[in-house]
Amino acid sequence: MDCTRCGACCTNPEENRREGFAAYVDVGDREALWRHPKIVAKHVTRDAEGRAHLKLDAGQRCTALAGRLGKRVRCEIYAFRPAPCRRVEAGSEACLRARAERGIAGDA
Repeated sequence: MDCTRCGACCTNPEENRREGFAAYVDVGDREALWRHPKIVAKHVTRDAEGRAHLKLDAGQRCTALAGRLGKRVRCEIYAFRPAPCRRVEAGSEACLRARAERGIAGDA
């Protein structure tokens, strides 16, 4: 599976959207991302409790994801992406669920 042709895991899952949960990827205090203030300003937000997480756009996808889902995508913060993003593995159960939810074929 080619992650650069997918991007489904970089979207807020339907279950989260149904529950009104918009803080999809937490950004921990020790993440390398914090050493890059311009990136933080562009892609990180805090919820009402003050917890940091990656911003989602109106379409419920991470603002750091550039390109078109299922066609060609890239992560603008790949080298500094938070731990939850680093745990995603191509072909895993979570990957396949995200692909199915977004209608992206397994070979994309």
